[in-house]
Amino acid sequence: MEMKKIGMKMSLFMGLTLSFFLSLTGNLTSGHFTVPGFLISFVISTIISLIIGFLVPMQKVTGGFDRKHNLDPAKFSTKCINSLISDLIYTPVITFCMVAMAHHNAVSHGQQMPPLGLMFLKSLIISMIIGFVLVYIFTPLYLKLVTKNMPRPEQHPEEEEKEHESVS
Repeated sequence: MEMKKIGMKMSLFMGLTLSFFLSLTGNLTSGHFTVPGFLISFVISTIISLIIGFLVPMQKVTGGFDRKHNLDPAKFSTKCINSLISDLIYTPVITFCMVAMAHHNAVSHGQQMPPLGLMFLKSLIISMIIGFVLVYIFTPLYLKLVTKNMPRPEQHPEEEEKEHESVS
């Protein structure tokens, strides 16, 4: 049950973080930044991120990949691969939805726009780079945050209480 709580908290934190930065990036690179546009994009992106996060257990996906390929989770290369896996799951979906929405809004207001596919590919390249960096940086920070008060696997809760008492 604790692992499920950790997964849900991680999904929430990562979803909010990715949504915020990808929405900001998308709005800034469009050349038409508006606060309402950013807020709408952020809310829709957050909803999409949370759905993905609750449907796809990232820890199971990356952990399974690591075990299957005998990767050491502590190694830099493994962390990069795990960040890429997460980025490949979240970023294309969020980016496509945001670009499709922006494209639809612009075309419905009579603006001449490049084809949706071209807009998507340009945005996807930028978003994948930003998403990778965000996942790489924030995943360990959020994991540390959500597991901060949990007993370590080699310790029983009683031992941890004794440890806290001896520090006090």
